[in-house]
Amino acid sequence: MSKERAQRRAEREAETAAAAAARAAEAERKARRDARVSTLTRWLPKRRTTPTGVIAARNRTRTRMLVVSVLVLNVLVWVASGDWAVRMLALALSVLIAPILLILMTN
Repeated sequence: MSKERAQRRAEREAETAAAAAARAAEAERKARRDARVSTLTRWLPKRRTTPTGVIAARNRTRTRMLVVSVLVLNVLVWVASGDWAVRMLALALSVLIAPILLILMTN
């Protein structure tokens, strides 16, 4: 009976040692990979995170609304007018005035 228990214990210890060796090998591979990634990404610029929160969401919504309204206005002018001078004038004015409107809307 004790020989069987000793044999089972030896098998369990062997399995535990094999699992520990596998974990150690995986940890070593992960450490090498992390070192490679950090070496390569050290030269890259850091990613900018977009601001989160209610005010940032409101500003993004306002900006989207302004861009969509300028696009709709230009499409309407393009469809309604047959004159190329009017179309180009509307496009140029929208490009010049849109940033000013954006600044006025966010303050």
